Amino acid sequence: MEKLINDFSFGLFFWQTLIFVGLIFLLKKFAWKPILDAVNEREEGIKNALQSAENAKKEMQNLQADNNRILQEARMERDSILKEARELKEKMIADSKHESQIAGQKMIEQAKAAIETEKNAAMAELKAQVSTLSLEIAEKLLKDELSNKEAQVKLVEKMLGDAKLN
Repeated sequence: MEKLINDFSFGLFFWQTLIFVGLIFLLKKFAWKPILDAVNEREEGIKNALQSAENAKKEMQNLQADNNRILQEARMERDSILKEARELKEKMIADSKHESQIAGQKMIEQAKAAIETEKNAAMAELKAQVSTLSLEIAEKLLKDELSNKEAQVKLVEKMLGDAKLN
């Protein structure tokens, strides 16, 4: 270090200082301003990118909240539709059961009425056959009874005797 102090020259120092100041002036005029502008521009770009990222993050959160809300609404609507479908199915089943019970009752009533009609017709026919058969038997008996004279007289006396008693 002593050697530097001993070899010190004011002329060289002056020129070095002048060149240094000139270099700083030139750097300030031509290099420093574009470098600072580039750094500021870069800083603004980073700020804008960070702001855009923050906005995108908020927008994603909003979209996610909207998606969750829409999904919840869709689930509620699906549940509502399923509930309505179940109720409609149960109502249709109940209505079908009721209608089939009514139809069954009508069929039973019609069958009972048909059976009663057939029974009455059969009874009427049976009565007619019995009365016809009874008349035929009575006719044959009377023919046999009235074919001989003695039997006719006895029958007339018996009837006269019964008539007096009544």
